[in-house]
Amino acid sequence: MMTRPSVLSLVSYRVFPPLMGGQKCVVDFYEHLSPFATITLAVAKDNKPEPKTNYQVEPFLFNHWGGDFNLIYIFRLLKLIKKNKVDFIIIEHSYFGFLGIILRFFSKKKLIVRMHNIEGHRFRDMQKPWWWIYLQYEKWVCKKADHLWFTASTDYHFAINEWKINTTNCSTLFYGIENKEIPTDIERFNCRKSIIEKNELNENTKLFLFNGTLDYLPNTDALRIIIHELLPRLAKRLLGFRIIICGNRITDEWQYELEQYPEIIFEGFVSDISSYYKGCDCFINPVTLGSGLKTKLVEALANNIDIISVESSTLAIDGIYSENKISLIEDYNWDAFVEAMSHHQNDGGHVTPAAFYEAFNWTQIIQKALLSLQEL
Repeated sequence: MMTRPSVLSLVSYRVFPPLMGGQKCVVDFYEHLSPFATITLAVAKDNKPEPKTNYQVEPFLFNHWGGDFNLIYIFRLLKLIKKNKVDFIIIEHSYFGFLGIILRFFSKKKLIVRMHNIEGHRFRDMQKPWWWIYLQYEKWVCKKADHLWFTASTDYHFAINEWKINTTNCSTLFYGIENKEIPTDIERFNCRKSIIEKNELNENTKLFLFNGTLDYLPNTDALRIIIHELLPRLAKRLLGFRIIICGNRITDEWQYELEQYPEIIFEGFVSDISSYYKGCDCFINPVTLGSGLKTKLVEALANNIDIISVESSTLAIDGIYSENKISLIEDYNWDAFVEAMSHHQNDGGHVTPAAFYEAFNWTQIIQKALLSLQEL
């Protein structure tokens, strides 16, 4: 049996405080891993670590846009490896992959890269002219790593089929959830009642929800789609509805734009997003850009809310985990999207399958992580 491992993880962006899905995916993973491993997080210097974390946080790195400057911290990182008797180096995303490869060379420790998505594909969808160059770098990093953890099964299969990564060198570790079962009817009733009363709405108002980091291009594009594609069509087909939009880091211009539409309720950042998933009738996901696992869909499934989504956003969620909870609409077919919204019935006829809660709970994910460490 493996003794308690010691891990050094490098994080190239701000995850503290963990407000949105991608940040929670990092912070919650190490929080749940901490009872079984000694953890040191070296993070970008713009982080504000929480005082009660169960692991050591060192906020001194340059973020991914200034990643090359972290070469000046090689000896500081090697000192951390030696001091904390580190067994494994984990890189969150591929940005700092070169740094992990250098650290492995000098320390002789195993290197794991946790792939939240294929960043080269995300840059391609965002029409960055250099996306192909980054994709080649990302491929190089993945081939050099001792093991890869993918949060999306689609990315896992892409790496195996296109990059010829050996199946023994990679595995899937999904985005974790705290829920172990569907919310109760009384929970959903109370959450809906709270939203209705707060916004002084008719109790029969149809409530749609969209959530995300609102300065992130795929989500900003979704705001444009909601305003210019969905709202005009929906207004002709459905009476008494509201689209609730939650999320942080919105620009003043976008907030002003949203506030011009009485059918939109802009809530901004909410500390308990689960209450909105439980209280709304349907989650809409018109996000056509980006790649990887959409954490917003995982959170929606965890809270047993029906979902209407474009097809490309759901590729990373196997059908066994969603079954009939997601209504799939062809990308850019906004007439069909609005048709699904206008005919949606929140009758509780479909529930998130038990297989989802078994695969996406933190206990299962941490067990898989520990097993793959043991096998390195």
